[in-house]
Amino acid sequence: MGLNSADTLEERFMTDRHDVEFRSGDSFCAAWLYLPESAAPAPVIVLGHGLGCVRDMGLDAYARRFAGLGYACLAFDYRHFGASGGSPRQLLDVDRQLEDWAAALAFLRARDDVDADRIILWGSSFGAGHAIVTAAADRRIAAVVAQCPFTDGLASTLAMNPRSALAVTARSVRDLVSSWLGRPPVMVATAGPYGSAALLSSRDSERGYLDLVPAAAPFRNEVAARVALRILRHAPGRRIAEIEAPALFCICDDDSVAPAKASLRHARRAPRGEVRRYPDGHFAIHVGDGFERAIADQIDFITTRVPVAATGSHDRTTRAEDPS
Repeated sequence: MGLNSADTLEERFMTDRHDVEFRSGDSFCAAWLYLPESAAPAPVIVLGHGLGCVRDMGLDAYARRFAGLGYACLAFDYRHFGASGGSPRQLLDVDRQLEDWAAALAFLRARDDVDADRIILWGSSFGAGHAIVTAAADRRIAAVVAQCPFTDGLASTLAMNPRSALAVTARSVRDLVSSWLGRPPVMVATAGPYGSAALLSSRDSERGYLDLVPAAAPFRNEVAARVALRILRHAPGRRIAEIEAPALFCICDDDSVAPAKASLRHARRAPRGEVRRYPDGHFAIHVGDGFERAIADQIDFITTRVPVAATGSHDRTTRAEDPS
């Protein structure tokens, strides 16, 4: 996915990918750890995916590109999803996923083969929202990349087809009642046709989302429906002003899931932020030309703000930039 560029930057460093696990709360997260062959511990990029996604849905493409430049990378599955532990399955809980991000940081900071003082957070979509909240709370983070970021739950909900929003809300209430009664979760489709009872039901959602799923991936296109009510109240963008690290916001002008207007409004509050805009939809940025455009900007940002060869400071950013 997205690796059809003639650019050979990713070939500078040989990289090994290791299957690892780290403890998080009452269970564990499964992850891929990429370690480039280098003499000194490398800065490390933590990659977390979006709503209901697993790492198999394209994170390897980003991690290999970064690792080829000499960065260590950790791409993980949230608890209750993919190869990670946690029961019931497909439980999408915002607070638990934020705990998983914190656990990933603790795992890396306990290792001596990565530079724990130069950790970069990379998140896409819902995962970008988690990266924003995590960076706002952790002053040791060196930089943040937020791709097609989920910043405003109300804006995302208002962008839904009203029929979809009503159907999803009804299932969400049923799931909450089910949880109170100790019963199994009531599921809702993560992505579905336009106007359907799915969390992602814009015209480009079903195909765009499911096209990211490779054959044999540990993936189910459903989550516990209770998350819909939480999404409505979840607004990671409100925390952006608290981020002290350099931050890059990759925003899609045709985003049907995380509306660009809301994302731009929040991103411009970053004290040391940069904004890059793309003529793409929410899912197109993950593949083909959209992928290549975005990752070129991400590589430029990361190698400038947190170069592999430590310079004693990774502070080179001033105020937010928006080349549009």
